[in-house]
Amino acid sequence: MLDSAEEIAELQVLLDAAYERSTEHLRNIITDPRRLTAAELVGVLTGMCTLNLATVTARNEPRISAVDGHFLHARWVFTTSGTAAKARHLKARPAASLSYVDGERIGVFSHGQVEFLTPEHPDFEEIEAHLTKHYGSSPSSWGPDIVYCRLQPTWMVGYAHNKAEALKDKR
Repeated sequence: MLDSAEEIAELQVLLDAAYERSTEHLRNIITDPRRLTAAELVGVLTGMCTLNLATVTARNEPRISAVDGHFLHARWVFTTSGTAAKARHLKARPAASLSYVDGERIGVFSHGQVEFLTPEHPDFEEIEAHLTKHYGSSPSSWGPDIVYCRLQPTWMVGYAHNKAEALKDKR
């Protein structure tokens, strides 16, 4: 777990604010016994999580695809080819939504702005090291135009159908 106490506290503020701004319908589904705290989220979102990434085309048409996501420093990070449609969409329109759903075990939903991380970014080296350790090779070596992305969330909620079980399993 790479998340600092400050990052977890900031995530908790975001989670609480998002929950309060949510519709009654959502709050009726994600009741307090099911809501995951920031500390619980960083504890269960370890390793690679297959994320559903929603972007928007130039004609404002929604598109969804899957990416390998990693929850690092209380933010989702992922890589993709710079020639992928999702990368083009995000470069032109960085607003995105991400979801991670593992059956009824856990669900995390996020909206925000995607930032592209270049090798000059202060967090790039640590993220690349994490991904290289996970995959056994650097994502940068997978093609000529691999981009590193991170969602800066403006809204996020997380739940577990059976919180005790989800926290016990810890992926």
